[in-house]
Amino acid sequence: MKSNNKYRHLFFDLDHTLWDFETNAKETLGELYAINDLLTKGVNDFDLFFNRYSYHNERLWDRYTKGYIKQEELRWKRMWLALIDFKIGDEKLARIMAVQFLERLPFKKNLFPYTIDILEYLKQKNYVMHLITNGFECVQHNKLNSSNLSNYFVEVVTSEGSNSLKPNKEIFEFALQKSGASVTESIMIGDNLEADIKGAKNAGFDTIFVNHLNIATEIKPTYIIHHLKELEGIF
Repeated sequence: MKSNNKYRHLFFDLDHTLWDFETNAKETLGELYAINDLLTKGVNDFDLFFNRYSYHNERLWDRYTKGYIKQEELRWKRMWLALIDFKIGDEKLARIMAVQFLERLPFKKNLFPYTIDILEYLKQKNYVMHLITNGFECVQHNKLNSSNLSNYFVEVVTSEGSNSLKPNKEIFEFALQKSGASVTESIMIGDNLEADIKGAKNAGFDTIFVNHLNIATEIKPTYIIHHLKELEGIF
């Protein structure tokens, strides 16, 4: 079966679009909470600890994508700042937890609803699918392998592999070059308005905003969907 749609190459984001980072991170931090006995160290509310981790992670990722900090600082400081919120100024513990986190997180398997269904649907229609992700090379490939997503994607473009970061135009241009795709036959699909939608638009892509959280936006993507199954209406 072949699609008559004008698009041939579909570029997906991974985290928060297909791979459920929030759920997987919470499972992983729950394990670290027990392993490192954080309850006796003063972290008496795991849900609050996870919320503080998420808060700091989001802000540090923003700083990382804008080039203000390096990946190593991102990895341990999100733990350290969450611990500081509980008055635990233990840098050694934060660095240990950062290593433990990345040893465990990539092997979690939680995906957003319809992820496998929609990828199978698109594969059957002969679309060529790729990934553009700001994640780290080894970590992202482990996620793909563990959650049985690897076989759906021809090219996996990471920030490390491209030496650039979304929303910079260079990572999208690198992805086009690596995949052999033209921008007129390509579309970017992602959940992050700044990195995925604005970044891809600036590189000339049509875009699909996966609005899982139903947030308002002044940025105008080509399409907006609220769950992945709605891609069937576009493709």
